[in-house]
Amino acid sequence: MTAHGTVMPEVRYATAEDLDRWRAVRLRSLADSPDAFGSTLEREQGFTEEEWGERVSPPAVLVLDYQAAPIGLGGGFEVRPGVLLVVAMWLEPTWRGRGLSRQVLDLVVGWAREHDLDVELDVPRGNTSARAAYESFGFVATGVEEPLREGSSLVVERMVLPRDVRRTPGSPR
Repeated sequence: MTAHGTVMPEVRYATAEDLDRWRAVRLRSLADSPDAFGSTLEREQGFTEEEWGERVSPPAVLVLDYQAAPIGLGGGFEVRPGVLLVVAMWLEPTWRGRGLSRQVLDLVVGWAREHDLDVELDVPRGNTSARAAYESFGFVATGVEEPLREGSSLVVERMVLPRDVRRTPGSPR
């Protein structure tokens, strides 16, 4: 709760009990922002329960509003040995601009650092608000670009978080 009595959203690691919430917000994210993700709504609608279950393991992060409804998420996976790729970063449009994505990144990056992993992410070319948020967190553009996904004309740029940026949840930069 803030000093003004406003209930703040809860930002925390997802658990197996959050599977239905995770699935609901992930599918909303893919429907709302299809050009922001390497996956598609159609692909993930076809996931099995086992595949969904794999997605709620750490460092999966869920954002819940004051009624415990899912309004955002983020996560990552080890894309190659020693490197965590941040994925699935999304917030309901009405909740953007309130510092929640930074809190999600705090948890994802904190988990990665606890596991001695470097951290990378891909940001779509032209998504200036996402890029600015990642840069303010400490990510640096590499200049490496590739298609958003196979067959897509959209391009993403790889960003890396330097090792000296050792954020932990709640820490200032």
